[in-house]
Amino acid sequence: MRIAIAADHNGLALKARLLERLSAQGHTVDDRGSHAGKPVDYPPLCAEVCRQVTGGHADRGMVLGGSGLGETIACNKVHGIRAGLCHDLWSTRVSRGNNDSNVLVLAAKLLSLRDAEDIVETWLTTPFKGGVHARRLAQIAALERESVRH
Repeated sequence: MRIAIAADHNGLALKARLLERLSAQGHTVDDRGSHAGKPVDYPPLCAEVCRQVTGGHADRGMVLGGSGLGETIACNKVHGIRAGLCHDLWSTRVSRGNNDSNVLVLAAKLLSLRDAEDIVETWLTTPFKGGVHARRLAQIAALERESVRH
């Protein structure tokens, strides 16, 4: 799988760990930043990952921040992105299975490295359920199209 990944200054250590692990599993991982240990603004990083996904250059994206809250908001402003902030395996399964999320957001300040790895593995392997959830995603897409027209 082709995965675009980015982290602000809070997520650098987690990003380094995930880059290593995902590459070892055979994924093609595109590190979109940040590379500096100094504080950086996360919206441009989110936009970069999301554009890789919507542009077809990545199958999925991952964004790592401190709380993940702002990153989730920023990612979901990009047309075609369904970003899910996942704190545990249950929310991860819902994010993929019900919402077909294409960007995973992780809160680096809240998760242990092991928990983050488990969430990533679950997110990458959980299929979208379809059915009633496909209908709901179509409704969300209609909302997205409507907001673009106004």
